[in-house]
Amino acid sequence: MTQPSYDLLTEPWIPVLHADGIADALGLRDALLQAHQLRSLSGETPLVTASLYRLLLAVLYRALEVLTPDAWEDLWEQGHFPEAALISYLERWSERFDLFHPERPFLQWPDERARPKSVINLVPHMASGNNATLFDHHHEGQDVALAPDEAARALLVALTFGLAGLSGLPQKFTDAPWARGIVFLAEGETLFETLMFNYLPARHISLGFGNVEADRPFWEAEDPFAPDRSIPLGITDYLTWPNRAVRLLPEPDGKGRWMVRQVTLAPGLFLEPGVWDPYKHYREDEKRGRLVLRFQEGRALWRDSAVLLQVRGGEQHPPKPLAWLADLVAADVLPHHARYRFMALGMANNQAKIDFYREEHFPLPAEYLADANLVQRLAEALELAEKTASRALGKALNRLATLILAPTGDDPEGRKPDRKDIDNLTGHWAGRRAYWAALEVPFWEMLTALPQQGETALETWRETVRRTAREAFARVAESLGETPRVLKAVARAEQQFLGALFCVFHPQEEKCKAKKKSKRR
Repeated sequence: MTQPSYDLLTEPWIPVLHADGIADALGLRDALLQAHQLRSLSGETPLVTASLYRLLLAVLYRALEVLTPDAWEDLWEQGHFPEAALISYLERWSERFDLFHPERPFLQWPDERARPKSVINLVPHMASGNNATLFDHHHEGQDVALAPDEAARALLVALTFGLAGLSGLPQKFTDAPWARGIVFLAEGETLFETLMFNYLPARHISLGFGNVEADRPFWEAEDPFAPDRSIPLGITDYLTWPNRAVRLLPEPDGKGRWMVRQVTLAPGLFLEPGVWDPYKHYREDEKRGRLVLRFQEGRALWRDSAVLLQVRGGEQHPPKPLAWLADLVAADVLPHHARYRFMALGMANNQAKIDFYREEHFPLPAEYLADANLVQRLAEALELAEKTASRALGKALNRLATLILAPTGDDPEGRKPDRKDIDNLTGHWAGRRAYWAALEVPFWEMLTALPQQGETALETWRETVRRTAREAFARVAESLGETPRVLKAVARAEQQFLGALFCVFHPQEEKCKAKKKSKRR
């Protein structure tokens, strides 16, 4: 066979959804030029989807430059990306978008020290090394082969979400830019709108880059790893950050096609942890400094909705696309009473092992972007649910578990069960998980209704929280049977639960104030 080639500008490798929901695959050029006719990108995993958005944004920032707000508004009104400017740029660098180019393959760089290994090492949802996955039974000894389109997407994910760990070389792998924390993207009705909402003006991306005037993406650099640096030059350097030196090794499959079975992998540039990412949410912590919001097992992201919407500063630093949407609403570029959306993508990991990855989509009524008082009311509604879970339901379930494990556990001289046993038992009951799961749909209903219905929506929410907590406790109690030991334990725990629930909802009552004072003593 001749020299392998796979032109990412024209070959169909980017999975998309058309406006009618039909799935398709397009080249990079058509994905941008047809963006106003497409609904969204649609990768096989959330990590693929996020990595593809990252690449398309990098191309826009370079081909069309970082726009001023006025230029952004002009492009928004145009309703599609300018064909001439995009084609001119992509044709200029077309050789660098060949996945198998003999000298400068797309986003790849050789390291002669690295030995070829299975391409499975590029694919997070396949098991390799420390990355054991629950439902995948591939291993590095198997003959795994990726078609060029699959290999291209895997390459992007490795450069975007690769985790720190051993490399087999003196240097270790370090985290890729989106390996930690949740990536937030504002979402429009079309791919064009989604990309535009996240195609930020300079004031929202000037977050301490090293040399904006020298900024360039990976494919434009003669040596992407020079100069040696830990702070990106600018936004396109950051979005194509060479955290790893990857080289795909294509080989013929005997049927006239090129496949990738092996790659070389070596550590690339270390990224300074202090670099601000405009697509992440940060909060200030007095002791630990700036912390990035992450996915947590057992905690749905909607419980953090209020902090995400605090777009006007304070100790919270929301994703810049939400701040940019707020600017557009305030400037009357976007309607004040429309309903937008945002998506959250990323993974939770423990050292070099992926625990899970996730993609969530949330409604975003525009009123929250313009009214801080509305966000505060939403925060208070969420706080009520949190207090109900911790002070009423959680403590009552803990006491119930204590009394089931040790009937004399309440007595000063009685035997106290081990804390781990209590946690295991309450975890098995899943009362708190059931409580939070039952509240998710009512929460979104409340969030959507609150701007128009105000106190009525909040009162409906309060009643839902109260009822859901009672039902969660009752389900646990009913599951335990009716032995004398159980009935006695349930009666004592339920008395505590109802008293605590009352005080969560009526903190100004004298008996609730008295309880607070006694605890302080």
